[in-house]
Order: sequence, then structure tokens, then C-alpha cells
Amino acid sequence: MRVKGGVIKSRLEFVRDRGGEPAVEKVLARLSESDRDVCAHVLAAMWYPFTLNASLDEAIAAEMGIGEQIFLLIGEKSAAHNLGSTHRAFIVDRDPHGLLRRASQIYQMYYDTGRRTYEKLGETKAQLTTFESETYSKHDCLTVIGWHRKAIEMCGGTNVRVTETKCRAKGADVCEYVCEWD
Repeated sequence: MRVKGGVIKSRLEFVRDRGGEPAVEKVLARLSESDRDVCAHVLAAMWYPFTLNASLDEAIAAEMGIGEQIFLLIGEKSAAHNLGSTHRAFIVDRDPHGLLRRASQIYQMYYDTGRRTYEKLGETKAQLTTFESETYSKHDCLTVIGWHRKAIEMCGGTNVRVTETKCRAKGADVCEYVCEWD
């Protein structure tokens, strides 16, 4: 499986925002030489191996020192950046269900295998399910939670909760997220 360069770039930007270039250098120093070389020239629209993304996640978690919660923050920053610029059309109606209805399309912008579905469970509740993804990680799932939490907020939802009810990284056959808001 591959991820778009924008996924990798948003992680590096998060590190840069939190600690400047020295923090980026420390994170990159934890990667293999070949991964460091790739990270030095990432293009947002190109596809990169998911394994590079996973290695970068491990390096960020080890270097930034606040545990796995950092991936929720990375997801939130990615949503704010992407939905505030290039993907603004997804939030123009300020309708959380309108955004979540496009889960399949959004998923394909970031990953090259698998698919994500949307199911409306109520006026302020929906379920997203990811199927057939060739690779996965608990860190990537946390960024998905953070991304959707911020995205729903940007659509006008308040008190947003996104709960992963099933996770492939924990042995389930799919990743499933229940999104709720006021």
C-alpha cells in the first residue's frame, strides 16, 4: 500500500511547527538513510510506501515524547491544513454528514488500496469503515481519528467524538470509526 506525499509532508510540518528544523532533523536521524533521502524531497501529489509513513510515525513518537496522543494532533493539523486550502470544497456547506458522505473519495486521495464507507446512524452520528487496506498501523488510525475530529469541527460540529470501535492493528478485519457531535 502507498500513501500520498501530503500525508508524509503533513507529519513533517507538524514536527517543524512544534520544534523547528532541529526537531525535524532529530526525527529524520531516527530513519534509515534511504528513508531520510526520500523525506528530503517528498512531493505532496506523489505516492510513497506506507512503510515509510509507518517508520516516520515511529520516529515522531520516539522523538516528540508525548506518546501516541501526538498522532491525534497530527491528524487534526492535517485536516486543518488540507480542508483550509486545497480540499476546502469538502466543508463549504458546513455539514458534517456532507463531509462524511464523501469518505470514500477522501480516502482515495490519501491511500491507494482499500476503501472507506459511510453510514448515517443519526442526525449527529455516523460510522466510517475501512475495508481491504493492505497495510495499517495504530498510529495511522489515530491520525484518522484526529483528522475526522477536526474536520467535523470545521463543518460546525461541537463536542466532537470519534471512537475507533474496530481496528485491524488490534486484530479486527476492518477499521471502524463512530463519529458523534453536537
